[in-house]
Amino acid sequence: MKKGEKRKLELVQIAYRMFLTKGYENTSVDEIIEEAGIAKGTFYYYFESKELLLEEVICMMINKEAEAATAVLKSDLPIPVKITGIIMSLQPEKEEFTIEEALLNPENALMHKKIKQKLYDVATPILSEVVEEGIKEGIFDCTNIPERVKMMLLVSSETFDEGQFTEKDIEVFIDLTEKLLGAKKGTMEFVRDMIARGER
Repeated sequence: MKKGEKRKLELVQIAYRMFLTKGYENTSVDEIIEEAGIAKGTFYYYFESKELLLEEVICMMINKEAEAATAVLKSDLPIPVKITGIIMSLQPEKEEFTIEEALLNPENALMHKKIKQKLYDVATPILSEVVEEGIKEGIFDCTNIPERVKMMLLVSSETFDEGQFTEKDIEVFIDLTEKLLGAKKGTMEFVRDMIARGER
C-alpha cells in the first residue's frame, strides 16, 4: 500500500472509531485532525468535506460486511439458510447504527442513495451465486437471477432496515421470496426465527 493510501485509510479508521464513540454529528473535523496528528490542509487533500469522509467510512463498513457475506457463501450451510445469512451479514453491527443514521439526514440524501447502490452492487453477485447453487440442487426454479436478487434486497431493505415491521410483513416477505426464487412453500420459513433473533 502506497504512503498516501495508507494515510487516507488511517483517517478513515480514526473517523470510524470517533463516529462510533461520539456519533457523527458530535465529531468535528478538528478533532479528527488532532487525533491523526496532521495539518488541516492534509485532511482536505484527502477529503473535501466531513460528508465525503463519512461516505468512505460507510464504504469500509460495507467491504467488511461483504467479507462476512462471502464467508457465508463458502460455508456448508443449506442453500436457503445461506441466503438469509448473507443478507444478515450485509447489515451494520448494532454499535454502527449511529454511523448509518447520519445517512438519514436530509442533506445526505444523495449519499444515502449512492451507498445503497454500492451495497446492492456488492450483494447481488454473492446472492446470485447462492441462487444458482440452489437451482442446481432443485431448491429454486427461476431465471433472470440478478434481477430477482436485486428485488429481494430492495424489499428486504425497505421492510426491515428501520425495525418498523409487523408479523404480517415477515409473512409476506417469506411468501414473496419463495415466489421470486421459485421455491416450494415453507422453504424460507426459517427467516421468521432469524429475524426474531436479530431483534433481541
